[in-house]
Amino acid sequence: MKTLVVFSHLRWSFVYQRPQHLLSRLAARWPVIFIEEPVPGSAEDRIETIDAAPGVEVWRPHLRGAAHGFHPEHKAALQRLVSKAMKELDVRDYWVWFYTPMALPMADKLEPDGIVFDCMDELSAFKHAPQELLDQEAALFKAADVVFTGGRSLYNAKKSRHPNVHCFPSSVDALHFRRGMQDHPLQRDIAHPRMGYCGVIDERIDLQLIAGMADLRPDWQFVMVGPVVKIDPASCPQRPNIHWLGQQGYNDLPGFINGWDVCLLPFALNESTRFISPTKTLEYMACGRPCVSTAIRDVVEPYGHVVPIHADAAGFVQACEDFMQATPEARQQHERAVADIIARTSWDATAAAMGELIAQAEAAREAQELPAVANISKELARAHAASAAVAG
Repeated sequence: MKTLVVFSHLRWSFVYQRPQHLLSRLAARWPVIFIEEPVPGSAEDRIETIDAAPGVEVWRPHLRGAAHGFHPEHKAALQRLVSKAMKELDVRDYWVWFYTPMALPMADKLEPDGIVFDCMDELSAFKHAPQELLDQEAALFKAADVVFTGGRSLYNAKKSRHPNVHCFPSSVDALHFRRGMQDHPLQRDIAHPRMGYCGVIDERIDLQLIAGMADLRPDWQFVMVGPVVKIDPASCPQRPNIHWLGQQGYNDLPGFINGWDVCLLPFALNESTRFISPTKTLEYMACGRPCVSTAIRDVVEPYGHVVPIHADAAGFVQACEDFMQATPEARQQHERAVADIIARTSWDATAAAMGELIAQAEAAREAQELPAVANISKELARAHAASAAVAG
């Protein structure tokens, strides 16, 4: 049976998002090996294996090198460990799936039947992104058989770079995020009205927007659920009415969201948010909760008719008040529009469509009698040479 060998910069146990949704579903069709970026500074080189979900085995490399991420320092040791583990499991018939171009050199000794690139973010725009990421992304586009993008904006930016690019925006498990669930114990003692956000808290979040809302409405409570990463936690505004509840499990999220009066999409407008397609937009909707957003393109274009768009704290506050003061008729109209959106999307359908595109790409490769081994090393060399020529 074919196996999907996935290289990811995100840990499976981190925020439950696109990779976990897709791969846990595709695992019903093909076994999945999910290789995380290495844990540095270990006493010995080894792979920790974790049964993460039915059909999904996580490989967490622990390496002696001190560098973080898929760094060249780790290449030899990681290749050796992965090769040994694949031989022990007799993994021969497989595709390689990338979530980060930084892992591409780590796989240049593998012999996959094909390559998938699920481009879920514009990683080069994130804080601390390494310079070589763009070179390796160019090589990955050359080597890939099929490319998926995490939203319409990202698709428009990438569609000319590969002949087989497909747009798959964030979706939702509507049954998981059903409305009417009990309030989560961690917020039961927090008064109403409550405005809430759940997700990663990093350079993509407009912290001053949160502070501004809290100052304008000291009688409102602002519940922030999610891990603080890549920014100084001290930069998170502290107010009596802002509650930082940290990372919570995926199973806990509906209990939080159902207890909020209005949900927030308080994204900063910067390079790191230019192409994002926030998963939480549909999760809020599936809980039947109204939400307010800044002008993120992949929120404005598909959902602007049900999600008010504002740029500052005063606008957010006004939109929240409008929702809370809406007539029963207006609430019902909004709920029907949101329910119609949710009915048209699901992670099940998205994963199934991706699986069919992989199968079609494999059939096309076989029909054309193309070699199964993607020459990753050659594409990397070409990309680096092209970059050097431009720099020169």
